[in-house]
This record gives sequence, C-alpha cells and structure tokens, in this order.
Amino acid sequence: MTTTPALTSQALLLLGGAVFAAPIFRKLGLGTVLGYLAAGVIIGPLLHQISDGEQILGFAELGVVFLLFVIGLELNPSRLWQMRKDIFGLGTAQVILTGAILTPIIFWFGLLDWSGSVITGFGLALSSTAFALQILDEKNDTNTRYGQRAFSVLLLQDLAIVPLLALIPLLALQAPEDTTPPLEDFGVAIGAILAMVIAGRYLLNPIFQVLARTGAREVMIAAALLIVLGAASMMQLAGLSMAMGSFLAGVLLAESSYRHELEADIEPFRGILLALFFMAVGLSLRIDVIYDHYWLILIAVPLLVLIKASVIYALCRLTGSSHNDAIRIGLLLPQGGEFGFVLFSAAAFAGVFSTDTSSLLTVIVTVSMALTPAVSALTRFLVVEQEEATEELEEDFAGAGADVLMIGFSRFGQIASQILLAGGREVTIIDHSAARVRQAAGFGFRIYFGDGTRLDVLRAAGIEKAKIVAICTHNTETTDRIVDLLQAEYPNAKLYVRSYDRVHTLSLRARNVDYELRETFESGLVFGRETLEGLGVGGDMAQAITDDIRRRDEARLAVQATQGLSAGRDMLHHEPVKPEPLIKPKRETVTPANDDDDRILPEQARALAQSLGKTE
Repeated sequence: MTTTPALTSQALLLLGGAVFAAPIFRKLGLGTVLGYLAAGVIIGPLLHQISDGEQILGFAELGVVFLLFVIGLELNPSRLWQMRKDIFGLGTAQVILTGAILTPIIFWFGLLDWSGSVITGFGLALSSTAFALQILDEKNDTNTRYGQRAFSVLLLQDLAIVPLLALIPLLALQAPEDTTPPLEDFGVAIGAILAMVIAGRYLLNPIFQVLARTGAREVMIAAALLIVLGAASMMQLAGLSMAMGSFLAGVLLAESSYRHELEADIEPFRGILLALFFMAVGLSLRIDVIYDHYWLILIAVPLLVLIKASVIYALCRLTGSSHNDAIRIGLLLPQGGEFGFVLFSAAAFAGVFSTDTSSLLTVIVTVSMALTPAVSALTRFLVVEQEEATEELEEDFAGAGADVLMIGFSRFGQIASQILLAGGREVTIIDHSAARVRQAAGFGFRIYFGDGTRLDVLRAAGIEKAKIVAICTHNTETTDRIVDLLQAEYPNAKLYVRSYDRVHTLSLRARNVDYELRETFESGLVFGRETLEGLGVGGDMAQAITDDIRRRDEARLAVQATQGLSAGRDMLHHEPVKPEPLIKPKRETVTPANDDDDRILPEQARALAQSLGKTE
C-alpha cells in the first residue's frame, strides 16, 4: 500500500500530460504523437518527475499489441493474401537492402566490430509500427494505396525481428545459457502459429456465442482482452513477437460476426496504451547520453533518415508506386522502430556490444521517432501536384454483366443500388476511384474499377446485357460525356441519370434521357414534409403540399425548357396552399415519357400554368 500514492501521482502526471499536450500539438498541426513524446520528455528527463521510463515502456508496448490486433480485424485472410507481393517482395527488399547499406557504414567508421555492425544495421532498418500507423490513422490514409503498401512493409519488419533475434546467439562473444537448437526454435514457432490458426477457426466463434448469450458486456470485454493478450503471450513464449501474435489473432477473427464488437471493446484500451507508449519513449530518453555523444547523434539521425527514405522511395518506384506515393511512404518510414529497443537490449545482454552502446542506439532510435511527424510533414513540399493522378487498379471485369449497369458509386449510387439489390435485381457497378472500389468490394458489392467515359470499359462491364444504364456520376461534364457516348453507340439503351441541378436537368431532358432526378430534390421534399409534420401539420395535408410542390416544379421545368430558366416564377409558392390540394392532370390527356415519373410535356405545361396561377 505504501507505493499507491507514488503510482497515483505518476498516473496523474501521465494522464495530465496527455490531456494537455495532445490537443496543443494537434492544433499546431504537429500531430498527437509528437505531443505525447514532448510530454514524456518534459515529465521525465527535464523535470525528473518519473525516473522508471523503461519499465513504463515495457508495459506500454501493449498499446502496439492492441493496435496490431485492431488492424488484423480489418484484414481477412483473402485480403492479406492479395497483399503478399508487397509484404514479402517490397518489405523483404527494404529490410535486406537497408541493412546491407547501414552495416558497412557502421563498420567502416569504426563504431562497432562486424558482428555489432550487423545487428545494428539491420536493427535500424526496422521502422516504428506505432508511429507510422498512428500518423496514417490521423490522416485517414490507412486504406489508401500508399497506406496499404506502408503497412505491408511494417508487417514484414515485425516478422523480421524473429530471425534477427535468432542471429544474436550466433554473433555473441559468449554463448547464452540454456540455448536450444535453431531447428527446435523454428518448430516451436510453427507449432504456435498452427495452434493459433486452429483455435481461431474452430474455438473462438463458439466461445463468443456462449458468452454473448449471457448478455453481460463486461464478460465480452474481458474475453476480448483475454484473446489479445493470450495470443500475444503465446507467440512471445514461442520466440515470436507479441505484436505478431495479436495481429494473427485479429486476422483470424476478421470474418467473425463479432468483429465489430471486438473492435469497439478494444479501441479504448488501444488508444490509451498507445498514448502511454509514446510518452514512455519520451520518458526513456537519456539526456546524459545525448550530451556525451551529441555530435554522433547529430550525424547519425539525419543519415539514418536520409538512407532509409531514399531506399524506400527507390524500391517503391521500382515496384510500381507513383512519385507521390513513394515520397509519402519514404517519409513515413525513415525512423528506427520500437523493436530496435528489444533487439539492442538482447544484443547487449548477449555481449554483442556494451550497454552504453545499447543506450546510445536507443537514443538514436528515439530521436528519429520524435522527428517522424516533422519529417512526414515534408511530404506536402515534395509531392508534385501536377502529376497527382487518380489511383489506378487493374481493370478486371470477370463476372460483369447484369440487369443494371451503374456508373459511379458515390453516396447517390450507394443508396440507389441498395434499393435495386433489395428488389432482387443484379447490379454491376463501375467506378474510377480505387479507394471507393476497394471499400465497396469489402461490403460485397459487385464493383469494378474503370472509367465510364471509355467505350471499351462499358463493353467489358456488360453494357450489352444491361436493361438499364444508371449514370450516377457527380460531375456534370462526366455525366454528359457518358450520355452522349451511349446515345451515339447504343441509341436503344435506357438511360436513368443523376442530375446535379435545374440547369443540368434541362440539359438532360433536351438529350431525351429516359429518366433523370436531381440529387437533392426528393430528399429536400421529404425533409420539408417531415418538418411540417413536426410542427403539427397533419400527415395527409403535409403529403398533399409535397405533391403540389412536386407538380409545380415539374410544370416550371416544362416551361423553362421552352422559355428559359427565368420563366415560371409565378408557379412558386409565396403563400400557404388552399386546403383543397391541386388535382393532378389526367394521364389520358397527354402521356408522359415515363409511367413512373410525373413529367409534364411543354404543351401541357401552359394549361397547367394557367391553372396554377388561378389558385394563387
């Protein structure tokens, strides 16, 4: 009980530092990560309020564990398989090439012998998963193409810690006690992974089903924590990293029906522990080591950042990334990583190099971490706006072809498609936003990447099988180009088109499309009707007023089509509707172009306009 006041005061200091530093640094545009780091440096090395930063760091690394579990929940095995080229291609090349460059530099300058240079060079090749993913999350770039490639590199780096730790006994000056044969260690690691896969496939869902029946939310939270920490601990006992175990557990639960609940349960713990991790990095900074070797740190940190950023940029360009994406990835991952702390401590314990060297390397890694938000902010000055292009995906239309071909899948198309799917109709969707295609595909939509203004893309997407082409693009010029193209190449195609405003509506009607709808018209009518009912107007009366406004708008459009946009002002409401609603013109007088819409033809509009004028 005697330690309770000390622990309480430390907790208050850390929480207070996070609460004050994070919003200030976020407001300054420097990011919360740098804020947490600064708070840790002030509380620890500068004010000496907390001295056991290393112990806090060991506990706070659970934040990285929870972070990778949440990421794993977003990646089902099929999606992970799609990323295999980036993980094992780009990621492996980055670790090997960076380590191969840093190792001889360290050895040639006489800083360490060859064994210490190898461990140091490859240890510095690892980047900070926690820092990079936090920055991606703050920018909402996690699901972008460059975000996914950066994550693939980080994932391979987390895997690389295993062979690097296994390399230490081979390079040590004295053999550590109680070592086991490498083959046995490998077998234990494989066995642990297989056990995890089996448990995730056959045990976890039944367990959650039983727990869910209890109705106790705290039990579900406890189960989520048990799974994350249990998986992480099992991997650690097998000689792998805890982060690897938690990530694998998340991947195995990615297709579970309890995925969203698990993510919600873990999120608060992830956030606070990750903030604690960044603060602990600041707490563990050794001011004396910085003072004694400031000249070496001033050279080593910029050199490390420059070499890693250059290697990553070059590899990304060689493997298909654009200049801008390669810049973003290169400036996101140039720092040292948290697994470097583990590797350097283990190397010092095994006698590969001294504890003073381990402390110096830890400072170099920490300072490079602290500079990460600032380095990443340089992206805005190095990207080339003129070359910024829409992200491209491979155009693969296997399985395309349905009753409805929908072009464009922003918010308007997303709502309309649900109506069609609920009605039992098949819909093929094409969109030119790679991020939107990737996201929509994750929800099960039959969506393909492609440019709807290209005739070859439309043919590949099955336009000849489509009974209706729904053009839901939000750019008026793009919409008009698609309409003109289809009317020229497929004059019998039925075109249902999203319109932007009245001017665009009149333009589309002049093109004689089968149906058009302004994107905000019906929603505005519904909103106004609901507001009237909220003010106490009866439902029938509110609906009658809504129908009257719709007919007046249709009449105005018909008049405007012949007399210009300024015509029909007398049809607008300036006073309440009379209790008796207007009578809708009979269909047999003039048949509209569509049975499903209340469109009024020009010759009918004049008679209706006179009728409407009399009711004012």
